[in-house]
Amino acid sequence: MTDYSSRRTMMVDTQVRPSDVTKFPIIDAMLDIPREAFVPNDKAEAAYIGENLHISDSRVLLEPRTLAKMLDALAVEPHHVALDIGCGLGYSTALLARLAEFVVAIEDTEEAAEEAQAILSREGFDNAAVMSGPLNEGAAKSGPYDIITLQGAVEDIPAAILDQLREGGRIAAIFAQNAMGAIYIGHKRDGQMSWRFAFNAGAPVLPGFEAEKPFSL
Repeated sequence: MTDYSSRRTMMVDTQVRPSDVTKFPIIDAMLDIPREAFVPNDKAEAAYIGENLHISDSRVLLEPRTLAKMLDALAVEPHHVALDIGCGLGYSTALLARLAEFVVAIEDTEEAAEEAQAILSREGFDNAAVMSGPLNEGAAKSGPYDIITLQGAVEDIPAAILDQLREGGRIAAIFAQNAMGAIYIGHKRDGQMSWRFAFNAGAPVLPGFEAEKPFSL
């Protein structure tokens, strides 16, 4: 039988701590939450690798380092309400649920949302709700949010998503830049967004977050 507990410890010791992630709530969550439970059954053995893990043709579970540094940069607090866009099978949602008061997660099909919700419920996360719908529309009815995360890259973020961020709130996004990518943290102040670079990371672009192509005949 695979000792996943030891793999979690190794993941934190070799991928997370060396990346200057020192907030104990993040460390504790990554040591405790079974990442292998949030991947397809045939990918469980690869759940702790130090790279993005493909969970479908165009979607990935972000590597542990990227997720940990993203959460660290967002400074999630226990009273926050978070929106997790493109949650996959719910691992990022589970991490957020350990750090925040409540998490709303979005997947783009009803089947995917139901599967993620079932896993989260089975693992005891009763402060997370997974909804289905277009990822680029978010979940306005449950907002506004203190924290927004996107579990994939973007070329453009629709105004509809930024409008769901509470005044003083923060959003983390991987902006696709040719073959590279960079995570920026956006802060909403006086209704305006200001962005700062956090670190480099890459991922496939989420559906609906592609840049509009210029029209040509």
